[in-house]
Amino acid sequence: MGGNDGSGTNAEKRPNELLTSWFVRSGWSKGELARQVNRRARQLGANHISTDTSRVRRWLDGENPREPIPRILSELFSERFGCVVAVEDLGLRAAHRTPSVSGVDLPWTGPGTVALISEFSRSDLMLARRGFLGTSLGLAAGPSLIEPMQRWLVPGPPAPPREKSVSAASSRGRGRLSRPELELLEATTVMFRQWDAQCGGGLRRKAVVGQLHEVTDLLQEPQPAATARRLFKVAAELAELAGWMSYDVGLQPTAQKYFVLALHAAKEAGDRPLGSYVLSSMSRQMIHLGRPEDALELLHLAQYGSRDCASPRTQAMLYAMEARAYANMGQPGRCKRAVRLAEDTFADADDWDEPDPDWIRFFSAAELHGENSHSYRDLAYVAGRSPAYAGLAEPVMREAVDLFAQDTEHQRSYALNLIGLATVHLLQREPEEGVARTCQALEVARKVRSERVNIRIRKTVDAAVRDFGGLADVVDLTEQLATHLPETAEAV
Repeated sequence: MGGNDGSGTNAEKRPNELLTSWFVRSGWSKGELARQVNRRARQLGANHISTDTSRVRRWLDGENPREPIPRILSELFSERFGCVVAVEDLGLRAAHRTPSVSGVDLPWTGPGTVALISEFSRSDLMLARRGFLGTSLGLAAGPSLIEPMQRWLVPGPPAPPREKSVSAASSRGRGRLSRPELELLEATTVMFRQWDAQCGGGLRRKAVVGQLHEVTDLLQEPQPAATARRLFKVAAELAELAGWMSYDVGLQPTAQKYFVLALHAAKEAGDRPLGSYVLSSMSRQMIHLGRPEDALELLHLAQYGSRDCASPRTQAMLYAMEARAYANMGQPGRCKRAVRLAEDTFADADDWDEPDPDWIRFFSAAELHGENSHSYRDLAYVAGRSPAYAGLAEPVMREAVDLFAQDTEHQRSYALNLIGLATVHLLQREPEEGVARTCQALEVARKVRSERVNIRIRKTVDAAVRDFGGLADVVDLTEQLATHLPETAEAV
């Protein structure tokens, strides 16, 4: 008999005709399917899974296995037939998923991290049709998210010794990277980040995921320790960027999974400032999802873990995000304090002795003003549309917009700050100004493939219609929205 594969029990079992139909059409034997399930389970870290032919026969006879088996079967048949075969299409129930397999509580080991990134990026490339990966995953929040992330700071076991030298021929045959090849990978990551800032997350997401998958292939080859660390750093940056792009196009569970995997890779790279940046991206997503308390926990973890090694620019970004969390929690005193800390710390950025890594260079004076003004704007909403906080936001937001207008590389940020300024004008009962800024944002949105931008424009127009629907300018704005706003972006 097979070992523990997590199968459930059924009070009444009937032959599973749907699963049988897919199985017969696949051409696989029961043994081959069992081997594929076991191999996929190991890649996911579910080492307790041990399936054999008798277990497969029981599934065909109507036994419903526990997760991750239904999800694994769904992925295997989807790949086999080149189309999405959902769990329900196989006649299976999507049972409760164990966090260690499908959630965020993953093993903090180098080989495990490589295997999980490789598996998830491969599945994303093959099955990234809107809604599939997103609905096969669940968003973690609260303690189930925070507690696993706290292990980012726990020292891991020492790395196994690597070979000190091999012949040149052997090195080439086993995939070792030369310095120029490694530098090219790092430069490509910078290029992808620039594309995202200019064009939004919808245009190049699959290219980033594909590059990430290639890097994990390299990490599975023997590499010198220094090369492996740099490859893990590249993997962390690409996984964070894949998560950010997924977030930008609305694939929230997929985004969170990439962020978690990026944090694991940053730990393997020994790069705590990069890890703090990944945590800040996770916190931004939590604020977007209406969970500022979780965002604050993640930010405090980022600050604690990088307080003695992060540059002033990185620390200023973390303070600015902390202010956003406090604003959304309705704590104006702490929000204002974090804003001041962000400003004071950012003032030291130019005097930092070492060059900032590329991933934090986006945090310019424009970005600082944008974050701080959004904190005041958020306070205005939390305080019942307070004109006082809107008044604090307006000059800072205007400064951000003016700076971004001169920055051709960060068009999405320009659009988001135009929308932010429009909402501030609406809060101040200045609908004509609000409409004018929204129209400007619409023009930028036509060049930027970002569902996040599109959603915020729609919400701003809805607010204008709700409060000032009788104005001719607002009526005209709704017509422009219907004509010019791009349809919902697909994850590509």
